[in-house]
Amino acid sequence: MSKFFINRPIVAMVISIVMVIIGLVAMVQLPIAQFPELAPPEILLNATYVGADALTLEQSVATPIEQQLQGVDNMIYMNSTNAASGLMRLRVDFDVGTNANTDQILTQMRYLQAESQLPIDVRNQGVTILKSATSPLALFSLYSPKGTYDGTFLANYAYININDPMSRVPGVGQVAIFGADKYAMRFWVRPDTLASLGITVSDIINALSNQNTVNPAGQIGAEPVHRVVGAGRRNPDEREVRPLREAVGDKASDGHRRTVRREGGTFSRAHIGGRRWNPPGCVP
Repeated sequence: MSKFFINRPIVAMVISIVMVIIGLVAMVQLPIAQFPELAPPEILLNATYVGADALTLEQSVATPIEQQLQGVDNMIYMNSTNAASGLMRLRVDFDVGTNANTDQILTQMRYLQAESQLPIDVRNQGVTILKSATSPLALFSLYSPKGTYDGTFLANYAYININDPMSRVPGVGQVAIFGADKYAMRFWVRPDTLASLGITVSDIINALSNQNTVNPAGQIGAEPVHRVVGAGRRNPDEREVRPLREAVGDKASDGHRRTVRREGGTFSRAHIGGRRWNPPGCVP
């Protein structure tokens, strides 16, 4: 066979040109992927029920959502995790090759059917539905070498300066911050003092909610003399929270300081991160 092509070089060149043309046509028509789809697309639902244990979370939050998600198109399986901290994570996996955006829309539509069955506290906290990866692509550690900043500061820095830019990177589906949580204001109450003053926890929650509101009062004048009037703003600092005697009433006038103790800290203390025995950090 080799002698045939050696004696007839023109035939060999024509066959080579035809094979190159066929290869170019096939390259355009055939699908090519640098990283083929191996893991099934996954949709993650996060819900928070403050004060609920794992069993209550499963019965009142996870079960109604799972019942509505049964039979959604192209779903393989789903798995929910209920923590004693009040956090519920429901992972829904779909067939390999399906569009993750379409899967997210289908999951959102089924969740809306179960939303009316969820407790009001869960709906107020909000339920997030995100595209998720079955395993993290990369882990980055953020820490203070000299211990200048604690884990709360580092986590807040990551939420403000790292989380959003990394989420906008093409191909990144979700960025999670481990370790410390976001900044929050924490109130510690004394049940025995509340009982003696005739105050309930609901009274304190309502009083704080009334303080932490934005009340626009309208506008005065028009251009070029134009002013916007505000009748209060949210409390960005714990020192700006008015005493409970102003919010709850006379019942707490003599014991508001020994009734509630307020402090700044993290929203949740369920997670702690660290790196080589350094002060706690966060890993996005």
